[in-house]
Amino acid sequence: MTDIKPPFTEESARKKVKAAQNLWNTQDPVRVAQAYTPTCIWRNRTSFFAGSEGIVEFLTAKWRREQNYKLRKELFSFTDDRIAVQFWYEYQDREDGLRWKRCYGLEDWTFDRESGKMCKRMMSGNDLLIGPDGNGEGRWFVDGVDVEDVKIGEEHW
Repeated sequence: MTDIKPPFTEESARKKVKAAQNLWNTQDPVRVAQAYTPTCIWRNRTSFFAGSEGIVEFLTAKWRREQNYKLRKELFSFTDDRIAVQFWYEYQDREDGLRWKRCYGLEDWTFDRESGKMCKRMMSGNDLLIGPDGNGEGRWFVDGVDVEDVKIGEEHW
């Protein structure tokens, strides 16, 4: 992922987004953290923190809670060294009786020009139950489906 560096073109920005999507879908906090500068600043919903250790700690707790996690990211906009991303992910909430949820959100990324690593990540997202009482009815990212093959219509933008 760090081989794609600013300044971004539409093509390189799209590649960066899909590389991030694939990396996050590994659910490997240490590996994911390597895509960020050691001092990267994060806001994730109501959590504010910085640095590799904070990223690993945050992601470890996240994926402990969010079972059967599957994510899709799409390029929203880009400039020279920044990318805005629209995303959707589904998971079973371990802290809520394993009810299925889908998060809809946006991210704002800023990149270090030399390393190609992200130096700022700001995320806003909202979770909705999937199906009656979170039973998962209507999930998009069911087992065996490639997240890229799912049509996400305008009603979900």
